[in-house]
Amino acid sequence: MSTSTETKELQTVMHSIIQRIATGPELSKDISQEEARIGMQAVLEGAVDPVQAAIFFIALRMKRETDDENKGILDAILASTESITADVDEVVYLVDPYNGYNRSLPPSPFLPAVLAECEVPTISHGVATVGPKYGITHSTVLKALDINVTASTQQANERLADPAVGWSYLDQSILNPKLHGLLDLRKKMVKRQVITTTEVLVRPISGRSKTHLVTGYVHKPYPPKYAALAKHAGFNSNLLIRGVEGGVIPSLRQAGKSFFYYDMGELQELDSNPAEIGIEQSVRITPLPEELPGISTPGDEIALAVDVEKSSQRAAEAGVAALEGEKGSTYDALVYSGALILLHVGKAGSLAEGAEQVRAVLDSGKAKARLC
Repeated sequence: MSTSTETKELQTVMHSIIQRIATGPELSKDISQEEARIGMQAVLEGAVDPVQAAIFFIALRMKRETDDENKGILDAILASTESITADVDEVVYLVDPYNGYNRSLPPSPFLPAVLAECEVPTISHGVATVGPKYGITHSTVLKALDINVTASTQQANERLADPAVGWSYLDQSILNPKLHGLLDLRKKMVKRQVITTTEVLVRPISGRSKTHLVTGYVHKPYPPKYAALAKHAGFNSNLLIRGVEGGVIPSLRQAGKSFFYYDMGELQELDSNPAEIGIEQSVRITPLPEELPGISTPGDEIALAVDVEKSSQRAAEAGVAALEGEKGSTYDALVYSGALILLHVGKAGSLAEGAEQVRAVLDSGKAKARLC
């Protein structure tokens, strides 16, 4: 908790920051990484009122955040996140967009259990819901399966090291309560802010030797930005998959492109094609069932388009069926994304070999036993 003197210092710096970044399209000035860190710290500590906090985020967005500003925001988020070392050597973070899916049923909440069965300890993290999409998330799907989504960091670490489990989910409300406390402010700001970019890069549990990040992207400018932030956060490697709705599942019906780095090295490209590993689908990803009722959101074309609770239940059913070996788009999505990840972390020598491993796991039904 900030002292009165520290609060005044944070307020003074924020006043100076806003004066410079909120001066219009031609006169707004960039701030340093350290100033961005202090500004974000001021928001997290509640040292500035919500109006100033909103101006801070919106002004950064309007002038477009620099790499240094992104790093500064991330520094403050990392500093306020509890961090421990895992009881396993390597950890993979599998992180979908926190705002979820609203055009499809995500198979990705089941990838951690599949990867765990392939001896790859995996963590996913997120929130129940956040804008701008307010979609189906890992949290809502896991909750539909009655899986605990509020485990502590230590409990998550214990699950990760348990040979019978090998994966964990961490909610932002647990790993960073101060950041989670900004959800209402973010809802009122409506549009995407820098938090959306940086919150996926937390690493509350690090592997004893290596920690890897797997996440998704849609727009071409993002891979270099995410890779730079992943290096800044200390991830030994990063796999960025061009996925449906910005997630970690690539399209099942067309060639895809991923980016990656190893050991803080240069960003490289990886082309892949689902047909090369025996996937032939007419859909990009598991579609939303037509019979699910929609929810109207007047004046908002981005936000919730479906009933999240019912959609999450359907995603849970589709995921469990795939873990039981039932063929279909969810099964193929787990094969494709799982193969990319196994190739990236060195558990497979080729995409085809990775796909073979994942199919064997799904057909055996063994990963389903890890859904606990």
